[in-house]
Amino acid sequence: MIPKVGSINAKKLIAYCGGVEAVFKQRKKALLLIPGIGECLASAIANQKVLDNAEKEIEFIEKFGITPLFYLDAEYPERLRQCDDGPIVLFVKSRNCINFNRDKYISIVGTRKATDYGKKICEDLVSGLAQKGYTPIIVSGLAYGIDITAHRAALKNNLQTIAVLGHGLDTIYPTQHRNVAKEIVETGALVTDFPSKTKFDRNNFIKRNRIIAGLTDATIVVESGAEGGALITADLANSYNREVFTVPGSVGAKYSEGCNQLIKSNKAALIETADDIEFLLGWEPRDIKKPPKQIVLFSELSEDEQQIVDYLKGVEQESIDIISINVQMPVSKVSSLLLNLEFAGVVKSKPGKVYSVN
Repeated sequence: MIPKVGSINAKKLIAYCGGVEAVFKQRKKALLLIPGIGECLASAIANQKVLDNAEKEIEFIEKFGITPLFYLDAEYPERLRQCDDGPIVLFVKSRNCINFNRDKYISIVGTRKATDYGKKICEDLVSGLAQKGYTPIIVSGLAYGIDITAHRAALKNNLQTIAVLGHGLDTIYPTQHRNVAKEIVETGALVTDFPSKTKFDRNNFIKRNRIIAGLTDATIVVESGAEGGALITADLANSYNREVFTVPGSVGAKYSEGCNQLIKSNKAALIETADDIEFLLGWEPRDIKKPPKQIVLFSELSEDEQQIVDYLKGVEQESIDIISINVQMPVSKVSSLLLNLEFAGVVKSKPGKVYSVN
């Protein structure tokens, strides 16, 4: 609620003060000692009107059944927690208890002025994955063109889909997509980090792209001009160490320029069908069982390696930072040990520096 306090500064304040409540109990003089917190920010934080505005937001989310996820909550998306600029609070509207930490999250983005070619490719990719037996959660931005095509394709194929909004949950933009938004809420979710009554601003839609990129394992750009929000999302996904795929188009085609440039600059892998996604992400359909695989005997592991394996056996998957904390070893050492274990076939790595027992 505080102007000019973004996700990074908010997390910094909480860390320095020792908790959220402590931030608002600090005196202005103490706040000024925190790096990056100047006179204006310290005054804004000390202004109790902020808490009054927050109280009104609580009334709004309770009235309309919205779930707020704080970045330290267990239910908060782990993929977003790995992003330095991930939202401090995520507002979620859903009638279904959606699991943000399950595997197979894919975002599909592209131009608002999608061609028939782009729409068909988008529909074929989603239906192709569903026909293979996969149930990925499809994430997009509810905008015209490729976004709404991806959402509709997911709903048609009985897949959960998440729409990331560039405004509060008190409205839907564009209004023409209200009915689709209602369908999404039934099985998927509408999410945003903007509170209610947020003014419409072009920069807000650019800002929400970090959630689209950070929430997923891979971002697919279907159609994009030489400039556009889809390319921003692709750049963000690359910066988060996530996979980026794109569909090629004809040379000279206006809405294929961005996609072809991503391929040419090695910022995205070229895909044409669901088979390519399956191969690049190493997925296997549900009905295909892996043959038994003999892994390195635990007796062959060093004491430190065994400690990491024992920890990972107790969780489904975990990020390298959390592993480091729980086994009480430096991240640099854990990284080296995990690499050895990965080569030995004992653990496997997933996008975003997440590991699990193989």
